Amino acid sequence: MIKISKKFFWVILPLTLFCQSCWLYSFSGASIPANMKTVNVVFFENNAPIVIPNLSQQFTEALKNRIRNQSSLNVVRNEGDAIFEGRITDYNFKPVAITANESAERTRLTITVSVKYTNNLVPEMSFEQSFSRFREFAGSNIASQEQSLIQEINRELTEDIFNRAFANW
Repeated sequence: MIKISKKFFWVILPLTLFCQSCWLYSFSGASIPANMKTVNVVFFENNAPIVIPNLSQQFTEALKNRIRNQSSLNVVRNEGDAIFEGRITDYNFKPVAITANESAERTRLTITVSVKYTNNLVPEMSFEQSFSRFREFAGSNIASQEQSLIQEINRELTEDIFNRAFANW
């Protein structure tokens, strides 16, 4: 059995309690103030030149799910301790590899989201920033792959936004 000296115990115990009382740490890497309990995710409108009918709904729900799954915060519809709002500002396709017969061998789908995060408890942690992610796919016909590409990009975008807000990355 390992013996711990009393001196070591009385130094570590207060330090541990102090650290835990200031911040709530989760295994997702998030550092959320202990007094933060609620967050409001406002519907993200699609203001991109190319409008995909359900992209706004998919992105908004993906962000809510990210928060629910990686924190103990409650997502509320009214004023919360923190607020996410913004809009989808770009959704575009660009060829990134052209074949000899001038057709796209690979195409890149990019989604950009402008986010305003307001932390009502610690205002200096608030930010306004654009996030952008892309996926490349073979050819130029996106029809069969579009929904899976959107899901992958949304997963990365929501991870970036969550980390910026709660892990300070």
